[in-house]
Amino acid sequence: MNIALIGYGKMGKAIEEVALQRGHTIPLKIDIDTVSSFTKENLQQCDVAIEFTGPHSARENILKCLSAGIPVVSGSTGWLEQRDEVDGLCRQLNGSFLYASNFSVGVNIFFELNKKLAQLMKPHKEYDVHMEEIHHTQKKDAPSGTAITLAEQVMQELTRKKQWVNDASTKPEDLVITSKREDPAPGTHSVKYHSAVDDIEIIHTAHSRQGFALGAVLAAEFVRDKKGIFTMQQVLGIH
Repeated sequence: MNIALIGYGKMGKAIEEVALQRGHTIPLKIDIDTVSSFTKENLQQCDVAIEFTGPHSARENILKCLSAGIPVVSGSTGWLEQRDEVDGLCRQLNGSFLYASNFSVGVNIFFELNKKLAQLMKPHKEYDVHMEEIHHTQKKDAPSGTAITLAEQVMQELTRKKQWVNDASTKPEDLVITSKREDPAPGTHSVKYHSAVDDIEIIHTAHSRQGFALGAVLAAEFVRDKKGIFTMQQVLGIH
């Protein structure tokens, strides 16, 4: 499979390493120095694009890939207020798109645990819930996309929480997410339920970028010959 890498930073290089190990080729690598190569003609030499850039460029990059008729997998976070436009173009062009806030197999299992725990905690209003995420200092957005996904899952069950906030708050309707930026830290996420008598906490700690990279390549393999909008739950068979 020929893969276009849109974004060739630390994550892009980790994806390249895994993709090559799995027998794929990377004929197109786009970063700030090779933007002139980001053309429809070059994209169409590839079977699928994997896009890991930033919140300000993700939308344009994804639309460009879809317009070239190339299935695209995106892990960029911080741009989801524009998601409807991307999904709309994908449907209009009968394209293929997969977005995940986190591609790690372990994190996607963690998402399922988070949903189940929130269901179990729903009737127990004596517990408050707090979240924390820790990432490396180069991460551009806060809270992380993974933390936002976790928060949205919690709020779907705990309807007493009306919104997440990335700051201290004493309002009972706020779900507080504490973001820390430290090196080296590929990513740690925790969800803690606290009461006067005990705490219940689930934690996922990434040891390297390899888990994220493998998931992104698995996603690319999954969408290559499909049409539609997909999730990592479908890639991993998690329901």
